[in-house]
Amino acid sequence: MDVIESVFLRNNLIAAFAFIGLVMWVSYFFSNRLTAGRIHGSAIAIAIGLLLAYWGGVSSGGQSGVADIGLLGGIGLLGGGMMRDFAIVATAFGVHLSELRKAGLAGVISIFAGVLVSFFVGAVVAVAFGYSDAVSITTIGAGAVTYIVGPVTGEAIGASDAVITLSVATGLVKSILVMVGTPFVAKSIGLDNPQSAMVFGGLMGTTSGVAAGLAATDAKLVPYGAMTATFYTGIGCLLGPSLLFFVVSAIF
Repeated sequence: MDVIESVFLRNNLIAAFAFIGLVMWVSYFFSNRLTAGRIHGSAIAIAIGLLLAYWGGVSSGGQSGVADIGLLGGIGLLGGGMMRDFAIVATAFGVHLSELRKAGLAGVISIFAGVLVSFFVGAVVAVAFGYSDAVSITTIGAGAVTYIVGPVTGEAIGASDAVITLSVATGLVKSILVMVGTPFVAKSIGLDNPQSAMVFGGLMGTTSGVAAGLAATDAKLVPYGAMTATFYTGIGCLLGPSLLFFVVSAIF
């Protein structure tokens, strides 16, 4: 056991990759077997991650979740801001503005409308639950945009770890609702062609939620919805810690 522990401690980042890989495998297994793909594996993985973070904090008495447990210390780096921002930038570099033109004016409007409406709803909920400072309201509002925009915004404007975690949970709830609800409302909203899928992706924005929801509706629509949803995330990351934060600061 001492040898194993020594290997894990010396190669903690590799151990973190292996551990995250195991969590992802379990998440997608549950997604396919228990929900027939209606709840995306990434959403289940995030939920497991939040539970593990809580368990790690309680069991170790620390402030960094499972990263406070020696054998899993590498998760502190793997899940830190550097890796997160690198993943976001890498995703953004895979998108071309020429592709967005295919969505037309309606697609562009849907992206900005989706970001602003989601942020407004999240901010209102934050105020309703007693938050009165601009940093917390903006972070939770950004979490309602997506669970990626929330932590990016929170880190940029100096939100507490608790508020950032709450923003991730807010985005996760939204993602699951989109995943589960899309097949039920698809017919009534005319979600049966690439153009409507692009608009839908722009309005909802949560890439995993949109992809899973469209996959359950019509797999051929997934690339179109995911494309505008990716732009949505990028726009949210730009507006959250800048324009939207300034507006909230002016009000509160």
